[in-house]
Amino acid sequence: MRHLPPHWRLVLPDLRGYGQSPALGIDATRGLRDFADDIAPLLAELSDASGPVTVVAHSMGGGVAMQLLLDHPERIGALVLEAPVSPFGFGGTRDLDGAPTSPDFAGTGGGSVNPDFVRLLAAGDRGIEEQASPRNVLHAFYAAPGFDFGADEELLLTSMLSTAVSEEQYPGDGTVSENWPGMGPGTKGVLNTMSPRWLNLSGIVDVPVKPPITWIRGDQDAIVSDASMFDLALLGKLGAVPGWPGEEECPPQPMVGQTRAVFERYGPYKEIVWTGVGHSPHVERPEEFAAVLREVVGS
Repeated sequence: MRHLPPHWRLVLPDLRGYGQSPALGIDATRGLRDFADDIAPLLAELSDASGPVTVVAHSMGGGVAMQLLLDHPERIGALVLEAPVSPFGFGGTRDLDGAPTSPDFAGTGGGSVNPDFVRLLAAGDRGIEEQASPRNVLHAFYAAPGFDFGADEELLLTSMLSTAVSEEQYPGDGTVSENWPGMGPGTKGVLNTMSPRWLNLSGIVDVPVKPPITWIRGDQDAIVSDASMFDLALLGKLGAVPGWPGEEECPPQPMVGQTRAVFERYGPYKEIVWTGVGHSPHVERPEEFAAVLREVVGS
């Protein structure tokens, strides 16, 4: 925001259960629709006042933006999707068409998260003593290795710690599965909204109005990539989760490849890849990110 034109109107909503928004329950069986439905009236108000708007979204927010594109394409002038979740959700799929690795989408959803991270997030931990502390996770996964967050680190950490933690919010519930790794997606909470059991955004290829998509990602993203450190299939392959059934039965999800395949079918899109950047290009390269936004908006 510091690098954007002062005459722009910037509206930055907190999704439910985060920041200053109320911790409303999340029905994960609707995919990301609870979040998109929350944003839709705001999108309508802004577009009615000034015409179709530019929607900028990061990570899971990229999935929310794609859901808005499915539901309200005429209200969106352009999308800037930064390290977005795959249109086929997070984990549990193979190949570029999003085919499931198991019938019940085992290894995805609320039970897939590190319970120590959840415990420390709920406690508001700001330390570095435990490996799974929010501060350590911020450093290890939300930017490229060695990135210095500088004076903004405490602000970003405070933002992380504003997450509402419960089965209804983050991370959500889970189920027992007969398939590896023994757990599957539940029906409530944030992480279950991105389980491919409930989420498939590939329908954007058929929307009647197709605003241009600008896709920005870093080549060192450890969260959304074809080798995601949050994908249990990859962790199994690396030996970090025992009992992995092998590449043929449960390969790591090709997240980037899936996104590219869907965007190619969609039509007007541009892929921007920055070298030496992780999961948060807007934090790691703010001036360059702002320059892309200025080019997209054109004023």
